[in-house]
Amino acid sequence: MKLPVASFLTDLDFIRVLYIVAFSLFIVGMQRLTKPSTARQGNILAAIGMAIAVVATLLIPSVGDYGLIALGIAIGTIVGVPAARQVKMTAMPQMVALFNGVGGGAVALISWAEYRHYLEHGGNPALDTLIPILFAAIIGSISFWGSNIAFGKLQELIPGKPIVVPGQQIVNGLLLLAAIAAAIAIATGSESEGLFVLILVAAAVLGNMVVLPIGGADMPVVISLLNALTGLSAAAAGIALDNTALIVGGIIVGASGTILTNLMAEAMNRSIPSIVAGGFGGATALAGGGGDDNEGRSVKSTDAADVAIQLAYASRVVVAPGYGMAVAQAQHTVRELADELEKRGVEVLYAIHPVAGRMPGHMNVLLAEADVPYDALKEMDEINGEFAQVDVTLVIGANDVTNPAARTDQGSPIYGMPILDVDKSGSVIVLKRSMNTGFAGIDNPLFYNDNTALLFGDAKASVADVLTEIKEV
Repeated sequence: MKLPVASFLTDLDFIRVLYIVAFSLFIVGMQRLTKPSTARQGNILAAIGMAIAVVATLLIPSVGDYGLIALGIAIGTIVGVPAARQVKMTAMPQMVALFNGVGGGAVALISWAEYRHYLEHGGNPALDTLIPILFAAIIGSISFWGSNIAFGKLQELIPGKPIVVPGQQIVNGLLLLAAIAAAIAIATGSESEGLFVLILVAAAVLGNMVVLPIGGADMPVVISLLNALTGLSAAAAGIALDNTALIVGGIIVGASGTILTNLMAEAMNRSIPSIVAGGFGGATALAGGGGDDNEGRSVKSTDAADVAIQLAYASRVVVAPGYGMAVAQAQHTVRELADELEKRGVEVLYAIHPVAGRMPGHMNVLLAEADVPYDALKEMDEINGEFAQVDVTLVIGANDVTNPAARTDQGSPIYGMPILDVDKSGSVIVLKRSMNTGFAGIDNPLFYNDNTALLFGDAKASVADVLTEIKEV
């Protein structure tokens, strides 16, 4: 005879209530992530929701093999916690890509396991279960392998420039057709694990082939898109498993990822299909960006003392951060510089381009880590109209998102992409290690303007030198 408490805990209505609490925390946590000041709290709430969802799932009477489940949780904890704690902020985009891929891979494996289970117990399941299983297998496999390629590009294990195979689009179309044809064959009555494996393999190769020709400049959009695909595959797996929390959680991730992907694509004035078809970057872009116009021109270099004088006597300064700031881990030193300027009555703002860095919100994360006030962060549309009233703009490691060729050079691969209008400032100071190009692989005419000077060196060291000089002014 079951104890009353045990009966209550395993009651399906009680489990459904737990699921409602769980996905309510997901939604509230997502809402809290919209501001750096509440983002930490949002993460905690969402994590609590996930813990409740896991407990609710384990309470379902049909769930068994708790030893294997405990082993999986232990392995995931041993691997995940140290990885999350030790990862550097510069490597956060890689970690996001990798963890997103793991989610897609898990969904693909779950779909395979479910299909094998049904084959062992009488054949194909009903279509309302089979179709979500097939969908989850295709999308989950694409997301896993595509995310691995994105990770490899970001980690520089493979070249960040586009890697294009001859007949790329035809090959991609044939791979997609093979996966869909195998899925249709299974859905129309074929009972074959071999066909299911074919789906996984074709989708895996497709995931690789889709991301390989996309250049580094489009990586933030790709990461967001793959995240959305993982969410959709998780929702499909939830339908197949009749798991409410998985359905709702997957739909939230899929919907938010889709919205973010669209917003970022619009911010670059590019369509998502054009990005998937092969983004700009690397050697394929060298012909654009004003390279011919800048031949024979020289840049004007400066030193920390001159920059310090300009900043100390300015009334309004804007910092335009990019991936170079992340690489140098300069965000804390930048905040110290801003504090020193504000003591002198200088207004300091931060111009945030939607795709600056290597993942959505990369600059916001770095600056929030350095306790930069949220009100000082200005999105591109908000700050662009004010650059004409800015005395000095300090560009720290940002290249493509400040390139005026996007406005003027129709032959440039970034033509039409909205940029930060830093060139309209009274003076522009660019912090760079060298004259190397950005992700798009094109020259930047900004560097040759009369009102631009370049301070060469490591961004963190350069900012520290400027800060020292300002204290002497």
